[in-house]
Amino acid sequence: MLKTIPYPSRDGEARLAEIATRKMGADPALEKRAQEILETVKRDGDEALLSYTRQFDSANLTVEQLTVSRDEIRCAYEAVDSSFLRILREAIGNIESFHRNQLRPSYFTTRPDGTFLGQMVRPVEAAGLYIPGGKGGETPLISSVLMNGIPARLAGVKDLALVTPPRFDGSVNPHLLVAAGEVGVSRIHKIGSAWAIAALAYGTASVRRVDVIVGPGNIYVALAKKLVSGEVGIDLLAGPSEILIIADEHANPHHVAADMLSQAEHDSMASAVLITTNPVLAEKTVDSVRGQLSQLPRRELARESLQRFGAVFLVKSLDEAVRLANRIAPEHLEIQTVDPWSLLGKIEHAGAVFLGDSTPEAVGDYYAGPNHVLPTAGTARFASALGVENFLKRTSVISYSREALERDGNAIIRLAELEGLEAHAASVRVRLKKG
Repeated sequence: MLKTIPYPSRDGEARLAEIATRKMGADPALEKRAQEILETVKRDGDEALLSYTRQFDSANLTVEQLTVSRDEIRCAYEAVDSSFLRILREAIGNIESFHRNQLRPSYFTTRPDGTFLGQMVRPVEAAGLYIPGGKGGETPLISSVLMNGIPARLAGVKDLALVTPPRFDGSVNPHLLVAAGEVGVSRIHKIGSAWAIAALAYGTASVRRVDVIVGPGNIYVALAKKLVSGEVGIDLLAGPSEILIIADEHANPHHVAADMLSQAEHDSMASAVLITTNPVLAEKTVDSVRGQLSQLPRRELARESLQRFGAVFLVKSLDEAVRLANRIAPEHLEIQTVDPWSLLGKIEHAGAVFLGDSTPEAVGDYYAGPNHVLPTAGTARFASALGVENFLKRTSVISYSREALERDGNAIIRLAELEGLEAHAASVRVRLKKG
């Protein structure tokens, strides 16, 4: 299942290539099916939403039930316990505190000649949050509500729509409804998969369209987001989850193994990689993975993931480990060494970095504050975590005085002429004429 591979080596390069090139396979047949769903919803609206929802989620759902009612929200608050509400609000406080630092004000500058320049920062009017059902609604993804909804609310989005598949009886898990209420979601619609993305992108009689769509989902959700991108903004095209751990002889092999399994249990495409300088740690970690794996409810899924995309690379130095990590550009990077801070400045590509033995990746998933919606599949080379900026627009503001136009006009005309855009040049030239 897992074996130690020296790196650099031919075997190491081969295994690295298998991991680095894995993608959430876009089967043309699946993409065609997603496109058909989008077109059907665009054409038939609520009728299509009900048809798909009755076929796949809740057989007796009515059009009136597509949107969660106030009574359902009230009953959800009555159904959850005070301990959950306390934990939820603490997590919200942490996430809000972190993301508040991402807010950027509008700014304006003036010059003595009367030139006025600036940038207005404004939120989008409406955003849609996709939240997967999770085992028929029995394992609600509370953290996804928080990580997607809080940045949107802080940005100032007025209309925050949440879509999630209903349970078989037409209800939504009360913990998810309460989380949505605490975050400030404006409306909740009981729809899932590609038809939910279509409703958010195009709008129906029951679902107002939005400007930005964010949130995780299955392959149909990912493909639908890809297909509507351009008509609406999206967060990112998320691939399979992944973790990379840099560890030395001071790391605890049982902790390293537990963290590898925390990502391997996601799905069969997930990747869990250890890069270590210590052969004893490598051996003990592999043994611990075997032992812990047998105790996991999702052990078959985790085992398949490790077989396909798990690895333990043995390197000669921590500098070599960092170089390899930067090459992979992982979603989650843990550094479990005697001095993890000494390596932080050398990390160039990672979605999030977790420093030290007391910082398992799960801390970031749920509670610490930074966003857990992260770039995957090597896209950390150019992409970043979801944040407030995903829900903001920047508009430039320009005002020239007569003095400024006379000063810069000939330069502008010259550049326009070089580009062959005579009407551009003329729009300035006509203003410079005397009389």
